Amino acid sequence: MKIFCVGLNKTGTRSMHDALQILGFRSVDWGGPSLPTAVQRGPEIHAAMKQSLREGRPLPEGLEDADAYFDIGALSTNFDVLDSQYPASKFILTVSPIVEWLASRERHVKANQAMRSRGEYDGAFLEMDLIGWRTEALEHESRVRCYFADRPEDLLVFDVTAGAGWEKLCPFLGTVIADDPSPVRR
Repeated sequence: MKIFCVGLNKTGTRSMHDALQILGFRSVDWGGPSLPTAVQRGPEIHAAMKQSLREGRPLPEGLEDADAYFDIGALSTNFDVLDSQYPASKFILTVSPIVEWLASRERHVKANQAMRSRGEYDGAFLEMDLIGWRTEALEHESRVRCYFADRPEDLLVFDVTAGAGWEKLCPFLGTVIADDPSPVRR
């Protein structure tokens, strides 16, 4: 079984990644220290995923050893392809209230811009587009919910800002509830 987080960035994906690691899953978080080679090879891996998508090959090319994938845009937006390529997988849609989510994304872009001005960052995600982001979030969430509407056992909608924790995550994944404090950050 693979676990795919299909929530957009800044919706608690890092908290979910941390939670799955506590539960013993080998989890990849695109923006985190758990996979420095992915961060360093980001453009190369994204290009490989796009090529895989065009050719109908499995999407997490170069990251096959993981059990769970978080904050990888090419995977989040192609959840329907992943569903057909990895039957019996679980999908987690992390969500956040739109106003809070937009503010978090704005802070993220401003931090990227500041790092770039200091010569410490040469990545993407440098432009503000609050209207476009809002549209993206609403359409993405609707698309995911509609796709899994008749399969609630395969999709967990998880809002860390609403206090969701182990009691919701563990039964969905078929694991015992962890003794550790919840890694969910607000």
